[in-house]
Amino acid sequence: METMIKKSNILVVGDDRKLNEGIMLALKNNVYTFSQCRTIADARKIMQNEDISLILLDVNLPDGDGIEFVREIRSYSQVPILLVTVNMEPEIVTGLEAGANDYITKPFSLMVLRARVAVWLRGKTISAEHLKIDHFDFDFGKMEFRRNGQLVELRRTEQRLLKILCENKGATVKRSALIDRIWQGDRANVDEQSLTVAVKRLREKLEIDPANPDYIKTVYGIGYTWVVNP
Repeated sequence: METMIKKSNILVVGDDRKLNEGIMLALKNNVYTFSQCRTIADARKIMQNEDISLILLDVNLPDGDGIEFVREIRSYSQVPILLVTVNMEPEIVTGLEAGANDYITKPFSLMVLRARVAVWLRGKTISAEHLKIDHFDFDFGKMEFRRNGQLVELRRTEQRLLKILCENKGATVKRSALIDRIWQGDRANVDEQSLTVAVKRLREKLEIDPANPDYIKTVYGIGYTWVVNP
């Protein structure tokens, strides 16, 4: 029986079309797919509609500052971000402090690029589909969710909410970002209360004491986080 391999989707953001094509050609294999754009505005649209595994982000873009875009992404996602930059130490330091995971300087070795991308994607696909956290076992591929070995029935919105929070565990995800990703384009028919209700129901199904949750915490005025417990 052939084993299905879930591919990692790499988003390449940069206004140098030739460089972008070279990057994708260098990384091309049977487990990577690619999305490509030249502006921050287009990158936002792609991230709203596609599941991105890693971002290769040029610091200098036509419609904004790549480092500011890193800060924006970090407000709702912990997707690995590799900066593509010239060898300017202050820019590199600022980018890493903003939340980028790594960087590669132009001109760069394609072998080094392949190695760094592989490191950041290693094991990510598996962990995104099947997560074991403390006494929880979440299999998003099979849509089976267990607490202390017992099956828990989750609605579709609750499944989406749970996956986003777990993928970004330890980070705060803004309410607006959660609404956009959970209801995927149907925001006109959704309000803030819909998210509040979804969070309440998920807590009731997973938390021992939903009124004082150990995992799904509210970050007041911002959004929610799945707490990483020591």
